[in-house]
Amino acid sequence: MSVSKTYLDTVVDRLETLRDTQLKAIHQAAQVCADTILGDNLVFTFGTGHGGFAALEMFPRTGTITGFRPIVDTPIALMHHVWGDMGTFQYRFLHSRPGYGPVILKANRAKDGDTLMLFSHSGINNVILDMALEFKEKGRQVIAITSIPHSSAVPSRHASGKRLYEIADIVVDTGVPKEDAAQFIDGLEHPVGPTSTSIAIAAGHAIVSATAEEIVRRGEKPFIMVNTNTATVEEAHRKNEENYEELWRLLCNR
Repeated sequence: MSVSKTYLDTVVDRLETLRDTQLKAIHQAAQVCADTILGDNLVFTFGTGHGGFAALEMFPRTGTITGFRPIVDTPIALMHHVWGDMGTFQYRFLHSRPGYGPVILKANRAKDGDTLMLFSHSGINNVILDMALEFKEKGRQVIAITSIPHSSAVPSRHASGKRLYEIADIVVDTGVPKEDAAQFIDGLEHPVGPTSTSIAIAAGHAIVSATAEEIVRRGEKPFIMVNTNTATVEEAHRKNEENYEELWRLLCNR
């Protein structure tokens, strides 16, 4: 059996586990997100390193809805480089530093009524935990998409001694093991084939979809991003520009 097949089988297995064990948490998260968006507030999404990829998927891309607001703090949200600007060395330094998370929230003008959705496989580093605690201290809701198997097996790096799943109001457990990479190959010491990003993105889109459904159930219509790579591209652009105007309205209310 090829490693590519066993890798894909592993991803399918982990998605099935997510489906079979986390629907209640996903539904709870969607309820909170619907409350937030219908209240003219924002659901901020954030992750450091590869967790940032899942956060960025939440808006604006096809099938997502206005009201989710990814925070892009480039040096720690994306790792395009190893050497030079926005490199791995800066990332490793910044995401472990206390005090940086609240500054990110201040720069994005987070306010009462907002919700914070944090993507972190380990859930143990300072930036993520500082942001979660800042929101909690202000009485705001925190949603975590994290791996309890990983996080519970390692100590926190935060002064509080807490991990993300111990702080968040709602926890969606990806169930991805500590190692993340899933494929062991004879002759190699360490596994290949990471899965945490794929599962986190799936969890995020499940929450967005359930949020849209909940908004409709309450008698409202969400602003949905549509695919511009279609025969009706002009109409799609007009629709998406309406969504951007709605986002601008929400941002001007900061």
